[in-house]
Amino acid sequence: MKKIFFSLLSFASLAVYSQANVYPSPKQSQPIAITGGTVHVGNGQVLSNATVLMVDGKITAVGTSVQVPAGARRVEAQGKHVYPGLILSASNLGLVEIGSVRASSDVREIGDLNPDVRSISAYNVDSKIINTLRSNGILLANVVPEGGMVTGTSSIVQLDAWTPQDAVYKADQGIHINMPLLMAGPTRRFGGLGGPNAQQVDPVKEGLEKVDKLKSFFQQAKAYNSQATHEQTNLKFAAVKGLFDKSQTLYVHANTVKQMLVALDFVKEFGFNVVIVGGSDSWQIADLLKRNNVSVILNQMHSLPTAEDDDVDQPYKTPAMLQKAGVTFAINDEDEQNRGRNLMFNAGTAAAYGLTKEQALQAITLDAAKCLGIDKQTGSIEVGKDANVIISDGDILDMRSSQVTQAFIQGRQINLDNKQKQLDERYEKRYGLKQF
Repeated sequence: MKKIFFSLLSFASLAVYSQANVYPSPKQSQPIAITGGTVHVGNGQVLSNATVLMVDGKITAVGTSVQVPAGARRVEAQGKHVYPGLILSASNLGLVEIGSVRASSDVREIGDLNPDVRSISAYNVDSKIINTLRSNGILLANVVPEGGMVTGTSSIVQLDAWTPQDAVYKADQGIHINMPLLMAGPTRRFGGLGGPNAQQVDPVKEGLEKVDKLKSFFQQAKAYNSQATHEQTNLKFAAVKGLFDKSQTLYVHANTVKQMLVALDFVKEFGFNVVIVGGSDSWQIADLLKRNNVSVILNQMHSLPTAEDDDVDQPYKTPAMLQKAGVTFAINDEDEQNRGRNLMFNAGTAAAYGLTKEQALQAITLDAAKCLGIDKQTGSIEVGKDANVIISDGDILDMRSSQVTQAFIQGRQINLDNKQKQLDERYEKRYGLKQF
């Protein structure tokens, strides 16, 4: 038993200290000029042999005739590509480490209405997943709680921080709701049990009751927040105050047309800023989404279509259809196996099915920032924005050539090492597969 205990203790120690040499970078202390690279601005523009100047965490100049100040550190990018930092639009990053290990998951709360649950309170800055994302050029993520109808409040984080407070890029920016299915699925019974005496459930009726419950909650919250003072504080109502003054966004997790039509009803009734998360059937009502100024975060492109009679490649074509209709959309990666690491390759697939490469890039940079309400700060390499920049040897959208060599968050060059790279090096050394 002692041997087993010490073996487990050693394994735990390895997990804790395996990335002890990967720590946040200090604040930018001198001007940095990235010179000679092909700069993909993120808004559709591409500048050849250009320079990006970063001072005090901000982009101060971009172009082909930028004067590099004396004392600036030069980063040579000749033959390389320079991109805005990529943005993961919806993720459980830092809330779930290993899905099958319950103790490493802090992503959901009990109950149906939990708007006062703040994802940033549970965000783990020491997650080993974070550094694997940074190595792929993903520098910002929207951390979203799960569970219930109103799942909680999301915050946007930058992926180079000592503490959750340091990580905050925009706190409590969005309220997330899971829209009821509103359609019949496989045979369902209370408790999931069959038998001749089991009571049948009408999923449409059940879904509509849940929608009414949601509307009632927001109506009560509106009345509560319209009052200047309160005898007692209601944390749930107070948490959604920003929806009514539009300082917060309502993210509706929905895929079917019926679900999204109910989301549009929320826009009309309450005047909320709404973003659809999922949106696999959004191509069917693209014009309606455009008229109501509703954006879409396409959660997972590498999947089968929602309906059996849809084209098998419909998920790949949806971005181009939304683009044509003028709908603002972001491409995401929610695959639990990838944990967000295929974000840029999802965008690459969209570029093979109707989008241009720059439009596909925009869906994981500037348009993703628009969906999250941070496009004034980041999402493109433009003067005045935060210096969130990555440099790649090849095309960032192409898994064959994409190789991020350097990355900067607010002007700080970050360490791109991660546990997977360390294990690769360890066993290459062990078996003599590589000369060191």
